[in-house]
Amino acid sequence: WWELTVTDRGRELSPEHLERIFEKFFRADAARGSDGGGAGLGLAIAREIVHLHGGEITAQSSGGTTGFTVELPRHNA
Repeated sequence: WWELTVTDRGRELSPEHLERIFEKFFRADAARGSDGGGAGLGLAIAREIVHLHGGEITAQSSGGTTGFTVELPRHNA
């Protein structure tokens, strides 16, 4: 398996938000209007792409750091 983790410092996400973060149209920040941010599709699309390649994507958030981990099967060429 290949594993890639990307992290960023900022507002910590609650466990409730982490459970739903890959759903279409979900936004962790309810204060953002449709003209002030994305449509809430990016992580749903990322999840679909990762799943199509036989992998998994997860999110974790603690201590002011949020990370996304992508695991993809390693295919021998």
